[in-house]
Amino acid sequence: PSIIDLNITQPSLTTHIPPRMSSSSTPTNSSTNDPNSATNPSIIDLNMKNTKNRIMTSVQAPKWEYLPREELYEQLDGGEMSDEGVGLPNCEVLKNHLAREGRLNPKDAIELVQRAADILKREANLLILQDPITVCGDIHGQYFDLLKLLSISGPPSPKTRYLFLGDYVDRGYFGTEVTFLLLAYKIRYPDCIFLIRGNHECRHLTAYFNFKQECLFKYNEEVYDAIMNCFDCLPLGALLNGRFLCVHGGLSPEIKTIEEINIIERFREPPNSGPMCDLLWADPMDEEEEDLNPNATFSPNELRGCSYVFSYNAAYTFLKHNNLLSVIRAHEAQDEGYRLYKKGATTGFPTVICIFSAPNYCDVYNNKGAIIRFKDNLMNIRQFNCSPHPYYLPNFMNAFNWSMPFVVEKVMDMFQVILRMCNEQDLEEHEPQERVTITKDRAEKIKSKIRAVGRLSRMYRTLREERESIVALKGLAGGNIPKGLLMQGPTAIRQAVESFEQAKKCDQINEKIPAFKMPPPMSRSLSQQELAEKLKSVPRVRASTPPQEKIEIRINSKSSQLSQ
Repeated sequence: PSIIDLNITQPSLTTHIPPRMSSSSTPTNSSTNDPNSATNPSIIDLNMKNTKNRIMTSVQAPKWEYLPREELYEQLDGGEMSDEGVGLPNCEVLKNHLAREGRLNPKDAIELVQRAADILKREANLLILQDPITVCGDIHGQYFDLLKLLSISGPPSPKTRYLFLGDYVDRGYFGTEVTFLLLAYKIRYPDCIFLIRGNHECRHLTAYFNFKQECLFKYNEEVYDAIMNCFDCLPLGALLNGRFLCVHGGLSPEIKTIEEINIIERFREPPNSGPMCDLLWADPMDEEEEDLNPNATFSPNELRGCSYVFSYNAAYTFLKHNNLLSVIRAHEAQDEGYRLYKKGATTGFPTVICIFSAPNYCDVYNNKGAIIRFKDNLMNIRQFNCSPHPYYLPNFMNAFNWSMPFVVEKVMDMFQVILRMCNEQDLEEHEPQERVTITKDRAEKIKSKIRAVGRLSRMYRTLREERESIVALKGLAGGNIPKGLLMQGPTAIRQAVESFEQAKKCDQINEKIPAFKMPPPMSRSLSQQELAEKLKSVPRVRASTPPQEKIEIRINSKSSQLSQ
């Protein structure tokens, strides 16, 4: 019923719209031949067509309106709003509204972010947490995968607690939605959801990647500034069960004890060196690199362009000195969503555990996401796949820019047709005096131009046909398509991003910290005397003696006993 038959057989250009027939009317056989009959298939009956119904009924219509303030916040007792604001956020309503691509009034968004920032300010650099709790890795603006993550363990509540290890924004197109929902949960359940800082929670990276652009596209610069100020308040790590150090990046050569994390000045833009930078940027050393440098502890991190890579020896020494069992970190995409590093010599437990919670990262990696559930000395690793999400043109591109390859392809076809008119057959048809003026060398040059335009036309045809794959590839390769790839055709382009390892290789350029226009202030290392003075005012958080419990790891219902 939604299809309009345009096979009009009437010679007249006038479209006849007959009056609607009543339900009791019965057409006669003669009405079929009547050009004015309502049953004549050549007549377009626009009264019979409902233009308001969605064609794709399986896709919910976006709801771009602002969420009313009275729905965003629960009313206080008595049904009245307070002068300072309102009650607690209605997280379920907000979650469903954002899932419909709904937005917040910029004033309400700023208020929500500032309220969360006030809570985060009161937390220590190093959170002290106990199980049961679910630990999550990078989200990177993948809001609909976040919803699936929350559906696995349940939404934050007094019975369900979460620790997120940073990188909530950038790369994905729903960073504002992720930020608003997590901060709303933080306001409503401040002791049930904990957020620490990742390397992308800063002005430098959000301006280089797409989160700032997203804020300007969906809201304004005031909202972006409020979110950045809130990110400055995020803690830097967490101590879980007195046995696991949870950070976004890794270890620092300047941090010997976990108490030293609490003396870092965190309320600022992260520096490009020093202990704060290392907690956000450091990586475990690859096994191949460690085999080449068996005695190394910390080496410059060439992949990131800042901080260090730390070896098994560095991790084992730090864990032993602080009576810890393992370091749990995020920061690095994993094909299976997690990675267990080398086991400790005396504990038999992985010294480093990496968790990544953004499945099919950048819509290209084809990786799984994972979370870790801690409860009663059981560490359960749950994997999950990506969820479908609304489509945005890359970097919020408008339709005109997106269509340029189509236009260019047609222009190149026109050029090719024009140049083909100057071939040898055409030259023979000219008058003798005209043939003399065009030499064979000139004709060869014209032919070479025809071939060049043909190659250019094929390149733009490939650019049009594989537009989405090329844009994904450019996003991974720092905005540049590898040389010669377009000329190899669609198959080569699809193969360049079809596997996790290939996508990760193309994306290496984006793992490096972008160059600073104005470098942030260098982080000065404290002297031993200054460090000792500051540590006097910091409470002791280490376990005095290591507990002798067994920790069991379960991965997708396959369990293996890893005894201390």
